[in-house]
Amino acid sequence: MAQQDGPTSPGKPGDPSNHRTTMVEKGPFCAAHCSCGWRGPARRARSLARDDAAGHVAG
Repeated sequence: MAQQDGPTSPGKPGDPSNHRTTMVEKGPFCAAHCSCGWRGPARRARSLARDDAAGHVAG
């Protein structure tokens, strides 16, 4: 099941608020996906996938 983290309304281009991240679970793995098309690596720990998403949004 996907869990949405972050803002629901898009902002200006280049603004971190444009990025809506979700956590996607597949079997024992969890990966961060972003509305911009970015996808993080599969992780066994949800906390690491959330950290990947936070790093993507921040920079």
